[in-house]
Amino acid sequence: MIRTFGLGALIAGSLAVTAPAAMATEFVNVLTGGTSGVYYPLGVAMADIYAKNIPDSRTQVQSTKASVENLNLLQQGRGEIGFALGDSVKDAYEGNADVGFSKPLDKLRAIAAIYPNYIQIAASADAGVTTATELAGKSVSVGAAKSGTEVNARKILGALGMSYDDLGKVEYLPFAESVELMKNRQLDATLQSSGLGSAALKDLSSTQDVSYVSIPAEVADTLGAPYAAGVIPAGTYPGQDADIPTLAITNILVTSTDVSDELAYQMTKLLFENLDQLKAAHAAAGAIDIQNAIKNSPIPMHPGAEKYYKEQGLM
Repeated sequence: MIRTFGLGALIAGSLAVTAPAAMATEFVNVLTGGTSGVYYPLGVAMADIYAKNIPDSRTQVQSTKASVENLNLLQQGRGEIGFALGDSVKDAYEGNADVGFSKPLDKLRAIAAIYPNYIQIAASADAGVTTATELAGKSVSVGAAKSGTEVNARKILGALGMSYDDLGKVEYLPFAESVELMKNRQLDATLQSSGLGSAALKDLSSTQDVSYVSIPAEVADTLGAPYAAGVIPAGTYPGQDADIPTLAITNILVTSTDVSDELAYQMTKLLFENLDQLKAAHAAAGAIDIQNAIKNSPIPMHPGAEKYYKEQGLM
């Protein structure tokens, strides 16, 4: 079939070809997670920072199923920067098919290690659950299927000598949907991997009596890095009057080899120059520390990010 084009289209095409390179738009898609988690508000703040400070940039925030989806999208060139849990990043780079990576994702590169996620298990007071092994026989939401949270859930249960078969019922739901089921007495517990002060868990704790479930420190020893023993401090959520032993996993901002050195440099530099704006978006950003940004990364650092850290005397 022969296609014909009008004069206007030909003129537009000529203009596109002859337009100066300086006018090219720098597109930045920030891959986050569910809107009730921590990734999303931080991603919105980052997109705003980049839009205001990267010349000729156009930014977008994409709500996703978080870590696993974000890493696959980055490999496919469908995002410029994304949030992911450290263990998911390691699994992606190695190609762990069991958690959603059919082959090694070799394009992944690190921007920065940021704040830790904490495994936060909230159970209805009526369920009588105070430690993770008592989840046996209970109905539990373990996060969206093949999300970073759900990967955490499988690994933690495995380290406790348990599996999903030991639970009474398994739901694969994002944070907000899990909380709604608990409010309606249709679910005993929700396991959520996020920064402290999760909006979904604050909502749950303010509307009904819940108990926060402890995970023994030995589980971190069994799983190894990037898992570590952690604590949900007393008072993090309404009605939570005691420290809760749990696990922590570092979050990593990830980009890809498709992203130019200059854009990666700008995204890294602007991240650390605008921490106050990120902290205003969510308290979890208070744990972001440039001194920890390059520690124990399971993937190579992007050359653009390396340039910034070298300027800061860290590499």
